[in-house]
Amino acid sequence: MRSRILRVLGRDEQPRAGDDQPRADDDADLRADGGTTADSATTSADAASRARRLWNSEFVQSMPFWLPASLLVALFVYGAIGWNFLISLTDWSGLRQPTYSNLDFELYGRFFNSVWEGGLLTGPHTQEYWALRNTLVLLVVFTVAALVVGLLLAILVDRNIRFENTFRTIYLLPMSLSFVVTAIFWSWMYNPSSGMINEVLRFVGLGGLTQQWISDPQFKLFAVMFALIWQFSGYAMVVYLAGLRAIPDAQYEAAKVDGAGLLKMYWRIIVPQLRASTTSAAVVLMVFALKAFDFLFVMFGTRPGPSADILAMMMYRESFGVTNWAYGSTIAMVLFVLALGVIAPYLYVQFKRGDL
Repeated sequence: MRSRILRVLGRDEQPRAGDDQPRADDDADLRADGGTTADSATTSADAASRARRLWNSEFVQSMPFWLPASLLVALFVYGAIGWNFLISLTDWSGLRQPTYSNLDFELYGRFFNSVWEGGLLTGPHTQEYWALRNTLVLLVVFTVAALVVGLLLAILVDRNIRFENTFRTIYLLPMSLSFVVTAIFWSWMYNPSSGMINEVLRFVGLGGLTQQWISDPQFKLFAVMFALIWQFSGYAMVVYLAGLRAIPDAQYEAAKVDGAGLLKMYWRIIVPQLRASTTSAAVVLMVFALKAFDFLFVMFGTRPGPSADILAMMMYRESFGVTNWAYGSTIAMVLFVLALGVIAPYLYVQFKRGDL
């Protein structure tokens, strides 16, 4: 009522001591952008809270464990691959330093022209043709043969035979040997005069079948593949055995009730369910086939001849034999693309399944 009378009389009401009124220092709390110091303090507190949450997160706390290894892999693996590709675009040879001013794909054209014109078309077969051909043959034939032998061994072991663990250990033991040990062992086995293979053939009266196993170009590559199958078929057996043990016994019983024979049961029912095991084992075996350089180097040296030459051996000769670093890097990149062609589809399938 008093304030209404004062407004009527044209007089303003004076604020009393207890009334709410703007403080004298409110203008000082205003920032140039229209905010207040209270807003600034709240923003700073939020930023500090986010920083603390980030610092305490599992990602940051685990960095000391995975970051150093990741940096080393990035530098010495992917960095080395990138530098190798860069070298393949130069003309680096001899002991001089490489120059990166004139980069081109001339050496790649040289390699594939040698494969095409000197191998697939008329003309004498070139070392590029033989190296690529033998690498692909080793990649396919060795892998398929090792898978077949491993599957047969897995089926035999899965039949509840006596001393199963002993046989499984015997079959898997060769894989624990290095390529160097395997090459020395089979060099002795293939020796034409005192090797075990020819000695056994003579002992059983089949001396006419003795051969110069690692000297005759007709048998050289197959002798290498036979030794590698002996070494790695045990790995395929273990993979297949795990797949066989995952199949329920009810399926075997149902097949027997339906009158399916043993061969038909495995061919129509069991083997199709081993697709995942076949894919996993095939990828590993193909990688081992591409890494057969150690085996061939110990058995034949740097020049195994056209019938047993592979890309890895040719890369070594070009790089360290005649110091043609650029061409050796080119062959290394071709070998890398082959390895990537083996691994990439498998990783893609695993990613689509959600297993990565």
